[in-house]
Amino acid sequence: MRKKELALEVIERLKKEYPDADCTLDYDDAWKLLVSVRLAAQCTDARVNVVVEGLYEKYPDINALADADVDDIERIVRPCGLGRSKARDISACMKILRDEHDGKVPDDFDALLKLPGVGRKSANLIMGDVFGKPAIVTDTHCIRLCNRIGLVKDIKDPKKVEMELWKIVPPEEGSDFCHRLVWHGRDVCTARTKPYCDKCCLSDICKKHGV
Repeated sequence: MRKKELALEVIERLKKEYPDADCTLDYDDAWKLLVSVRLAAQCTDARVNVVVEGLYEKYPDINALADADVDDIERIVRPCGLGRSKARDISACMKILRDEHDGKVPDDFDALLKLPGVGRKSANLIMGDVFGKPAIVTDTHCIRLCNRIGLVKDIKDPKKVEMELWKIVPPEEGSDFCHRLVWHGRDVCTARTKPYCDKCCLSDICKKHGV
């Protein structure tokens, strides 16, 4: 099976397995997803979802967070780890949104990349989830599963994995496909234990079945 055919088969099977898969970060506004995805670096989404409740209670909009003292932001987000650098990035990012983008998150990929603390993974997440545009989010689950399944071969660099997936994944499927990989990676094709291949919907087409 060629990689493109494999990709389409994997996409269809994961659709049936996880029809309602979506982003596991809680947000009701684009700027909040921007904050949460920065906090999620080296931290679980579940913890981020708890921590941001206190942050937004005190700073409920972009202007309030842009005006906030970085030390106070750090105090609130410290449980997510890397508190100082994350607080600085969030503060700087909110200031740029306020001063250069009329308080709105830009729907342009390159403009998103210019925001402090925003890399390709974060920009793709925003493009796909907020604006419904083609996106491929290469997080650790995506990279691990795509290598195991055989969609990419021995590639660990996030950007390189993203570029390879663009060649074989239909643009309109990319965002949801990556969310489903996250769900599958947490529930079945796990990282910290041996994968549960016996209950995997992809076991018969996975290149590393049982490894």
